[in-house]
Amino acid sequence: MIAIIIRYLTIQMTILYLASRFPFPLEKGDKLRAYHQIRELSKQHQIILACTSDVAVSDADLNELKPYCKKILIHFLGKKEIGLNLLKGVFNSKPFQVNYFFNYAFANKLITICSEQQVEMIFCQLLRMAPYAALLPVKRKTIDYMDAFGKGYERMANAANVFKGMIYHIEKRRLIKYEDRIFNQFNFHSIISEQDRKVLHVKEKEKVSVIANGVDLEYYSPKSTVTKSYLLFSGNMAYPPNIEAVSFIVKKVLPLVWKIMPSLKFYIVGATPTDEVKKLAEDRVVVTGWVDDVRPYFEAASIHLAPMLISIGLQNKILQAMAMGVPNIVTSMANNAIGAQHKIHLHTANTASEFCNSILELIEQPTHAAKIAANAKQFVRTNYSWQAAVGQYNLIWND
Repeated sequence: MIAIIIRYLTIQMTILYLASRFPFPLEKGDKLRAYHQIRELSKQHQIILACTSDVAVSDADLNELKPYCKKILIHFLGKKEIGLNLLKGVFNSKPFQVNYFFNYAFANKLITICSEQQVEMIFCQLLRMAPYAALLPVKRKTIDYMDAFGKGYERMANAANVFKGMIYHIEKRRLIKYEDRIFNQFNFHSIISEQDRKVLHVKEKEKVSVIANGVDLEYYSPKSTVTKSYLLFSGNMAYPPNIEAVSFIVKKVLPLVWKIMPSLKFYIVGATPTDEVKKLAEDRVVVTGWVDDVRPYFEAASIHLAPMLISIGLQNKILQAMAMGVPNIVTSMANNAIGAQHKIHLHTANTASEFCNSILELIEQPTHAAKIAANAKQFVRTNYSWQAAVGQYNLIWND
């Protein structure tokens, strides 16, 4: 009923959706969020998708977005252009990732599109695309910060080696200033969790709406009853917080677990594993790389682990595991954004010994594990609907 009322009250608009990456395939958190935002917003509005991309976009990937978009524009970022953009970043104060994605010719093309298509709303996903939004002659503009990137880079800097840490610290300082600098360029603002809003470097952070992710309950639904046989971590394996997490599992947690269960295997499932991740592979640790469908791995997993130590945002992998009926063990930091209850919807753990104890408890007490899984499925069904999450934009736009 609420969804029907929101749809009835919402004025239909032509929205220019700005994204730094083409939102398919869904192997990164920003792409997942963009894809579902576009899909849900298209039910009420006309969407023009404008994005940059540093990789080729296949016809198959394009076809995944075409049903939801009136028009799609993509600017391909070649290596030479990226190099020049990063060089420019040495001589200005913008975050390097903001410089990385900007192209004046593409911006001029978008100015023309706004006039020709009578665009009424700019939807800017991530601060990376803010320079484009600033140039566009449209009165109503929304920015989805998604995560508190300044805080995220601070945590990555503290966990990195000296060279990477220095680069991350520079980017952190730039991001912190930029988060606040662009605030007044937009009428509406959103972020993924209350945890992120609290650490966002914006003076008027109370004006930032918390709009969480959802989970596709129809897609992430177990289809088979295969034997549960291993531990699982899922996610993009070039992302530093994920690398940190799996390294912690293999080097700190598993040696404790293997003293009790020496044959228990651990699967690391996700795109673009770095050399550091590949080196973790051994007889009992499987690194799959990209898989077309992660659901069979969820179905065969006894437990999904998410020891996020330097993460920001909301971990989609945890919601997906919940929907698939897989018990989670996660750090308190990861759970803060989700709001689940310890030993009701999942287990929380923060040290290697706590992770080990929870793994043993869930494996040795299958009734408890089954109850956790059932509670978790109901939890995401109640609290993490994409329709309800994205529907909040219609509410703030009409406020």
